[in-house]
This record gives sequence, structure tokens and C-alpha cells, in this order.
Amino acid sequence: MSILLSQTTANVSMVISLIVLFVFMYFFMIRPQQKEQKKKNAMLADLAVGDTILTTSGFFGVVIDISDDDTIIVEFGSNKNCRIPMQKVAISAVEKPDAAEK
Repeated sequence: MSILLSQTTANVSMVISLIVLFVFMYFFMIRPQQKEQKKKNAMLADLAVGDTILTTSGFFGVVIDISDDDTIIVEFGSNKNCRIPMQKVAISAVEKPDAAEK
């Protein structure tokens, strides 16, 4: 009888430790990643023509046109002829024009 009781206690402690591990993973890995993804989606949804952007490759540019839900045209540098279409997911930061003047 005592062998069954000790085996049951071991099984319960193993299940509790697994639950604690999954709770730890959720609060320290999954939840922050979901928050960051929501923040980036909100940033891309608020994107407008004239915004200054920073791409994931490190280039600064100005949004000239938003053609589709996932494609934009960006003007890079002081040369007004350098306009490149790119995907919205390649944007890492957005600065609104009024925020740049302050």
C-alpha cells in the first residue's frame, strides 16, 4: 500500500512541476512575444503617406504611396528618383511627420 502511495505522490509532483514549467514559459516567452506582435501590427495599421520609416535592413525612407494591404512605395535619400516598392513587414519603426518637428 505504501508503494502505491509513494508512486502516486511522485506522479502528482511531476504533473505539478510540468504545470509550473508551462506557466513559466507562457509568462516569460509566449505572452511578451504576443504583445510585441500586437504592437507591430498596430504600428503598421497606422502607417500613412508622408511617414518616415526605418526598414529592417537599416534604411531610412519616406512613404510615398500605400498601394495594397501589404505593399508600399518608399522614397530613399535626398534623390527624389529613388522610389522602391517594399512590403510592410520590412518596416521596423515609424516616425510621424509632426513628431519629427517637435
